[in-house]
Amino acid sequence: MKIVFMGTPDFAVPSLLELVKDGHEVAAVFTREDKPKGRGYAMQPTPVKIAAQQLQIPVYTPKTLKTDDVLQTLKIIAPDVIVVVAYGRILPESVLQLPPLGCINVHGSLLPKYRGAAPMQWAVINGESTTGVTTMLMDAGIDTGDMLEKTEIEILPGDDFEAVHNNLMQAGALLLVQTLKKLQNGELTHIKQDDSISTYAPLITKQMCKIDWNRSATEINNLIRGLSPFPGAFGLYGGKKLKIFKATPQNLPSDSNVTAGEIILVQPLTVACAGSALTLEEVQLEGKKRMQTSEFLRGFKLNVGERLDG
Repeated sequence: MKIVFMGTPDFAVPSLLELVKDGHEVAAVFTREDKPKGRGYAMQPTPVKIAAQQLQIPVYTPKTLKTDDVLQTLKIIAPDVIVVVAYGRILPESVLQLPPLGCINVHGSLLPKYRGAAPMQWAVINGESTTGVTTMLMDAGIDTGDMLEKTEIEILPGDDFEAVHNNLMQAGALLLVQTLKKLQNGELTHIKQDDSISTYAPLITKQMCKIDWNRSATEINNLIRGLSPFPGAFGLYGGKKLKIFKATPQNLPSDSNVTAGEIILVQPLTVACAGSALTLEEVQLEGKKRMQTSEFLRGFKLNVGERLDG
């Protein structure tokens, strides 16, 4: 099939590569604009743009798809289908209606659960034991189109956002080519989403990353896992952010007279939570590198009774 591919981050790259590997004609790639990055603010292309250029596929980086120029370009390309994987831009109705086989999206959740911008993070934060990827036929809503195919994966207790992201990235690429084969053969079944059981996965904000030590160790650990390695859940030590990337929940003796956020052990570094405790294993103090907590404690002296909430 003749395809226009729309995607931006590394999550979308395996899907692009799998389309080419499967013999599809990827006639053009649309991705976000280059952005300044690093200390020198050098302009950095998106991972999808880098991959497309290596494949010698024409790349377009419009700031919006809601222009006559973009629509005319797509009409000239005349794709059979538009594939969208984490593009980060809204497709207007004129674009959604253009390809004869529609616009197919690869979404990182088992729809209708976790519609929105951060489905993988919220699945981990909410303590889900399974998640998955769904291909859907796009409509004008936010992740509301008819479901086509699904793949489910297990979230292991030690999995963080990065692990889930990488698993779904590969699963999504394989599910995409499977979906397109069924589309070509007229074998796809469209399944309407049940809006009554949908959940929303909003963008992660800085405010969401601050740990509330009055929550249980399990809840806090899920937050840490869901935000690791980026943007990172954090407590505060000496007015500086102490990001926590890995931790283990612990039982707290029922007769313990401690308050939430209080350091109750230094070796290993353990903090009291609501009726429980959390042993911190990988941390990063603001301005320093990420490290094992044992290494961190060689350079910073913490004391029992100090707090990580201010």
